Amino acid sequence: MAEKVWLKHYPANVPAHLDYPEIPLHELLARTVREHPDLPALRYYMVRMTYAELWERVNRCAAALASLGVQKGDRVAIMLPNCPQYVISYYATLRLGAIVAQVNPLYTPRELAYLVTDSGSKVLIVGDALYPAVQAALPDLELEHILVVRLLGNVRPGPEARSFEELLAGAGGEPPAVDVSPRDDVAVLQYTGGTTGRSKGAMLTHFNLVANVVQVRHWFPAEERKKPGEGRILTILPLFHSYGMTVCMNYGLASGYELILVPRFELPEVMEIIRATRPNFFPGVPTMYVAVNNYPKAEEYGVGAIEFCNSGGAAMPVEVMNAFERRFGAQVLEGYGLSEASPVTHCNPVHGLRKAGSIGIPYPDTDAEIVDVETGTRVLGPGEAGELRIRGPQVMKGYWNRPEETAETLRDGWLYTGDIATMDEDGYFYIVDRKKDMIIASGYNVYPREVEEVLYEHPAVAECCVAGVPDPYRGETVKAYIVLKPGASVTADEIVAFCRGRLAAYKVPKLVEFRGELPKTAVGKVLRRVLVEEERARLAAAGEPAGGQAGGS
Repeated sequence: MAEKVWLKHYPANVPAHLDYPEIPLHELLARTVREHPDLPALRYYMVRMTYAELWERVNRCAAALASLGVQKGDRVAIMLPNCPQYVISYYATLRLGAIVAQVNPLYTPRELAYLVTDSGSKVLIVGDALYPAVQAALPDLELEHILVVRLLGNVRPGPEARSFEELLAGAGGEPPAVDVSPRDDVAVLQYTGGTTGRSKGAMLTHFNLVANVVQVRHWFPAEERKKPGEGRILTILPLFHSYGMTVCMNYGLASGYELILVPRFELPEVMEIIRATRPNFFPGVPTMYVAVNNYPKAEEYGVGAIEFCNSGGAAMPVEVMNAFERRFGAQVLEGYGLSEASPVTHCNPVHGLRKAGSIGIPYPDTDAEIVDVETGTRVLGPGEAGELRIRGPQVMKGYWNRPEETAETLRDGWLYTGDIATMDEDGYFYIVDRKKDMIIASGYNVYPREVEEVLYEHPAVAECCVAGVPDPYRGETVKAYIVLKPGASVTADEIVAFCRGRLAAYKVPKLVEFRGELPKTAVGKVLRRVLVEEERARLAAAGEPAGGQAGGS
């Protein structure tokens, strides 16, 4: 391990080494409840909930799940938008020593069935508006219980499901006491894609997640961290994603802050929520800051109350960062993480040297190196591009039921990220390429092979290739290049409609191009990078912006 040159840029009261309590993750919330029971914990439109009220509901939910037979080690899948019931279900599951299986609410029936089957989930907790996807997937689901949360109130679940609210209303007493081993026991299966193949569950232990919360809390100088009752986090980032889970929910509730829960990013509504709640911390992805930047008369909505922004999920264009800071006075700190690391590993410091365009420096107790791509063992010097590898207390236990992929990703104590990066003389890191072919569109990871598999199901498609092409708003957008079968005919709109019924909306190609052939290597492998280079050249010739690089959580 080379010298940690980045330590000289740590804020004065951020130590290089921290103490991490050997406790279950839900104990962080319990501590806040004991110390500040009457402070506001959650705000969801007109609903507000104190820490005491939240903890009472967590225990009630845990007792209800226990009455259904949920025990330590069982998996509970949660398919909810940002809402109080998500937070309650999440911590109740952990309270029983069970494992949260994170489900994207945008999943199609096909994607949902895969995750539930792969995780072996016993229970699914789902919002009523999302229930049609569950019904469509029922033949492929092996669940013991389906609990439907009343959000809209206009969807009637079938006889195979139960009301979440009615189950909790009938629950009583304390949930059973469960012994949790923080370093050994998995708290969350955070599903993430690989550069190829189906998504896989990163096993995040209680210790992994507690450690990352402790690291986040120490990154900000003590005098600038909000005291309990003063902090309000605009929680737009989806809590099913590791970024929102840690930086908004777990960090916020461990710190005694109020979470302003927002179920979707619809800008006019978000601006009204900002006006009503005056949040002072706004974790987001670059497209959110672009949207707020461009909103007419945004100053009149109280955006100036926001003091800190943490940007991840994709690279923050420097001009967007500068414009946001000039207009609203908030400080935007770009960082980096990945699901396999709970997720945060790097961030620019609040004080001292902040380098626009970089992902900053490693967190306390986090080692990071750039190594050669060929062997992954030769450490490279400043300015040399190679694979970023990381080790620290926040790094996952491994992939759920995937020993071979675990062995490939976790080697000799290091997490190999697959991201190509450089480190400068000061120890600041820069992402220069992404995990092979992965597309990052508006902060969401899209894996080309998954989209291609759907395209190949279309009877008119002979060959296809999916790539991320530059987009000035989303960073990248999904484009499908298609070669049709002889005599076949299909329109771009028909291709998009075909995908829309089989993929989450953010994975559906926004652009479709039909070609006579695709560029290939001598052995017949499609050259995806050539297609992307052609697109960049076309945009450059037309004088259009080419979007940003990948980076972030």
